[in-house]
Amino acid sequence: MRVLCVFGTRPEAIKMAPVIRELKKHPDYFETRICVTAQHREMLDQMLGLFEITPDVDLDLMEPDQALPDLTAKVIREMTELLKEQKPDWVLIQGDTTTVMATALAAFYLRIPVGHIEAGLRTDDRYSPFPEEINRRIVSVLATYHFAPTVRARDRLLAEGVDPKGVFLTGNTVVDAIHWILGRPPSEEAKRLFTELGLPDPAIAHTEELPFKLLLVTAHRRESFGPPFESLCEGLRTIAERNRDVVLVYPVHLNPRVRDPVRRILAGHPRIRLIEPLSYEPFVRLMNVSHLILTDSGGIQEEASVLGKPVLVLREVTERPELIEAGIGKLVGTNSQRILVETERLLRDEGAYRSMARKAQLFGDGHAAERIVQILMCGG
Repeated sequence: MRVLCVFGTRPEAIKMAPVIRELKKHPDYFETRICVTAQHREMLDQMLGLFEITPDVDLDLMEPDQALPDLTAKVIREMTELLKEQKPDWVLIQGDTTTVMATALAAFYLRIPVGHIEAGLRTDDRYSPFPEEINRRIVSVLATYHFAPTVRARDRLLAEGVDPKGVFLTGNTVVDAIHWILGRPPSEEAKRLFTELGLPDPAIAHTEELPFKLLLVTAHRRESFGPPFESLCEGLRTIAERNRDVVLVYPVHLNPRVRDPVRRILAGHPRIRLIEPLSYEPFVRLMNVSHLILTDSGGIQEEASVLGKPVLVLREVTERPELIEAGIGKLVGTNSQRILVETERLLRDEGAYRSMARKAQLFGDGHAAERIVQILMCGG
């Protein structure tokens, strides 16, 4: 069976890597082919090196500040030609990006079955996350197999009328990826990062009392660009100004619409460390020693639950409501005052903090990739 795995961004690579690794354990059954669109070039390349993935095809479609219609058209056009050439039995895609939606459409046009990893997530707000919410809905119409990470995601697909024979509860492959990362020795990159931040060696840092409370920040969502994002940054700066026992560490996304306001509002403060985007392994280790995570990333919401870290979600809605319902995360949006209030509550109220700082198997047990590959082998 020829399986073509297609992805284009850092989060997709993280969550596709365990599936690729599992497919390659069965060379007599699967011919595994890998195509990257390079929707995110630099951050994708970091993941390829970490997970030791060598693409068979690199479409290299990234352009600076690329418009969604242009990217969508290019992915459909290039992927159509590739699918005609490769003639896969299955196409595997992950998540909710433009790469995912456009690849599913190209495969549908050619009557090639699609397996959608991390299927069934919804916010019910078509513009948040944008354009990811609509990308997921479109793929749910086009895919043949739907690998749902949670019971809620599975039930949502069934409620929308997706054929039950094609819906499978597998867990989320990000849990597989985190277990794999933390089972390996720390990299030299992680050791250098921890030294630069004044942290103990990453091999033991998660067991040590740190010299400060590390607040890890990521924020880059397209729907927050403009005044909401500036308000978010103002809230972060006020946190640093008012709390001398914290250090905010913010790996800043490469998008100029993120970097410009971040530098203008946050640069220069002694307790705010703006750093370049990290490879996944040192980032996981930084999450593992953080006191609190503030993020608008969907994947990090999942990862934080595995590591037992409280999450303040810098969005108004999330397609991972399991985190909120379990009390491990809280939606705080982009309003500066609300971000400040909720952060200081967790910094100062030990009971509130302990109630959120809990590990939970909300998104799987670390065996999602095995289940996905077995489903492909057994034909459902």
